[in-house]
Amino acid sequence: MTQNVTQDITQGLAQDAALRARHRIAPSSPTTALPPLASVDRNKWRALADRAAEPNGYYLPEWALAVNALSRGRRDAATLTAYDDTGRDLIGLMPAVSAWRAYKLPLPAFVTADAWPPLGTILLDRDKADEAAAMLMQRARKAGAHALILRDTPLKGAVIDSFTRVLSRTGQHPDILHAHERAALDATREADDLLREALGAKKQKELRRQRNRLGDMGEVIFSIAATPEDAIPALDIFLRLEASGWKARRGTALIQDDDDAAFIRRAVHDMAARGQCEIVSLYAGETPVAAGIVLRHQDRAFYFKLGVDERFARLSPGVQLTLDLTRHLCADETIALADSTAIPNHPMIDPIWRGRLAVGDVLIPLYRRDPLIAAIRASLAARRAIREPARRLVHLIRKFKETRP
Repeated sequence: MTQNVTQDITQGLAQDAALRARHRIAPSSPTTALPPLASVDRNKWRALADRAAEPNGYYLPEWALAVNALSRGRRDAATLTAYDDTGRDLIGLMPAVSAWRAYKLPLPAFVTADAWPPLGTILLDRDKADEAAAMLMQRARKAGAHALILRDTPLKGAVIDSFTRVLSRTGQHPDILHAHERAALDATREADDLLREALGAKKQKELRRQRNRLGDMGEVIFSIAATPEDAIPALDIFLRLEASGWKARRGTALIQDDDDAAFIRRAVHDMAARGQCEIVSLYAGETPVAAGIVLRHQDRAFYFKLGVDERFARLSPGVQLTLDLTRHLCADETIALADSTAIPNHPMIDPIWRGRLAVGDVLIPLYRRDPLIAAIRASLAARRAIREPARRLVHLIRKFKETRP
């Protein structure tokens, strides 16, 4: 399969060169043809985020620029931008990397940059979304790309709708490369009703018993740190909790990497300063037993990470914190939906947040009847077919090691 894909790419590139020569189109260029993400005017970026057709807390400048500056393997992204007719207002922004950086494949495509969690919803001005999408596509073509790949993008949302309308003008459509569903919370509902339906009477009774056991250590308190002065000390507690269990044994706790620790401290501080980040914690008396990071953008919340004290694992501290977070978000009239940004079938969040958000990797073709699109699609499919079994094997090995006495 790999050999056939390579032949398809080689043939497609030859046809592409002939096509470009015939129409006097500039040769393909890497993402160095694009300006760096750090060069975007922050004020214009923030203004666009306020007007965004679809929210993404991870593409807010305070978060994305901290990732871009400090997080190892995610630094130095480029950007596709679109401006209005006056050239003053930013109406579209896509943090971007090359397909080689994203997939280690030499494909002529720009890919949404990894802002850490799996969410690549780009920012489009709600009043000029179609115009912005069309301009981003035009900028990508000028930079030598044949496709945009929007990773982990909601499949039913304003961004995909805009690209669908723009592509329909030439008889094209977005191509879903891969899709899955993950847990989400309908925060417009009453929390008690939602939790009763999700958990059932028997499970709720067991969770109340566990909470009472936590209460033996002192009053069980749910706290929210939403200012920089409160959030940074709360973040330090979160980092200690996250590094106290299986994430530390796996080597993936944030505090175990100096760059990641620097990124999260800067991002939480800057996001909290703009009212777009909360550290939620659960205490049993004076002892913190669980903590999580939650981002906000427009009417959406994003559950970034959770850390627990595994000494109290039998009392489900992560679940207890998530129950309180659910009540907190449902009581907040400004929040309509919470995205877990979790893996599919997550054992903790899926039984509690029973809503589902369909997300996927979506290919946006930039030319009609392009010989390279089929090769790009086949290359990514082959890569996924090779990587998925290996990923499952690694997961099974890790799980086996973690459960050994």
